Amino acid sequence: MPVPPPGAAPARGGPAREARLGESRSGESLLARVLPRFLRPRRASVAVPIERRMPRHLGTGLAFGFFGLVAAAGFVSGGGYAEISARYGTPVDMAARALGFGLDKVTISGLVQLHSSEILKAAGIDQRNSLPFLSVVDVRDRLATVPLIGAVSVRKIYPRELLVTLTEREPSALWQRNGEIAVIAADGTVIDQMRDGRFANLPLVVGEEANLRTKDYLALLDAAGPLKDRIRAGTLVSGRRWTLKLDGIDVRLPETGAREAVARLVRLEAESSLLEKDIIAVDLRLPDRVVVRLTEEGAAARLEAQKKQQKKPKGTET
Repeated sequence: MPVPPPGAAPARGGPAREARLGESRSGESLLARVLPRFLRPRRASVAVPIERRMPRHLGTGLAFGFFGLVAAAGFVSGGGYAEISARYGTPVDMAARALGFGLDKVTISGLVQLHSSEILKAAGIDQRNSLPFLSVVDVRDRLATVPLIGAVSVRKIYPRELLVTLTEREPSALWQRNGEIAVIAADGTVIDQMRDGRFANLPLVVGEEANLRTKDYLALLDAAGPLKDRIRAGTLVSGRRWTLKLDGIDVRLPETGAREAVARLVRLEAESSLLEKDIIAVDLRLPDRVVVRLTEEGAAARLEAQKKQQKKPKGTET
């Protein structure tokens, strides 16, 4: 600091002002250390106009954004978005297809009774899908609801293939109850309703709880041997015994020993062609005899033969 020449008066207000400024700064520093933050003195800030603090063209961007939002809302509410999605898929699917990730190939393994078209329809898969945005969980859950499918797995193979591996339930018989026919497994579980003729050649069981006795009925068919193809159905009577429907003839089997009774029927047919006669029922429930019921024509012919037999003179050789 320059020293004033001798005899010169000190500069007016110089050192004194500096001392006061130092005292002020020390005081401010002390106050800043002692007082809470919200009571400390604040430095004056220069006010900046709001138009200088906002980004340029913000108003124009907000206006365009508003009108774009209004247009999009009108497009959705007017059904335009739904129509385009139904025809071409969602926007993300369309973008994925444009990038080469469309669903071009679906490989299905394990088909026996089902057709690939049925699988695709049940899975909800078509040309609108794209591989990245296809949920394999949703596809698997939809296929699991198909009664004829026992197990299914779905896997993506990028860039454009979906692999579906399934195991079908094996149909064992048809079950008729209350006028409706269902396809059932060997344990009696209902697989599906009879919808077409693909299962028409399966054995048919009829009656309440007949599905639970399917294995017994199939065993009777095996015992029938050469007569198996002539048996059209098996009716479970009172949940205890079977009646076989065979070429318009009812064959009543016993509650116990049904397989033996069927074997006896096979022998009778081989020895005397019993089933070729004018009968409508064969009762095998008694182990020591066979009871048959004739048709009306057969009964009339038998009655006529008996009358002729009675009119013959005694002692006439026959």
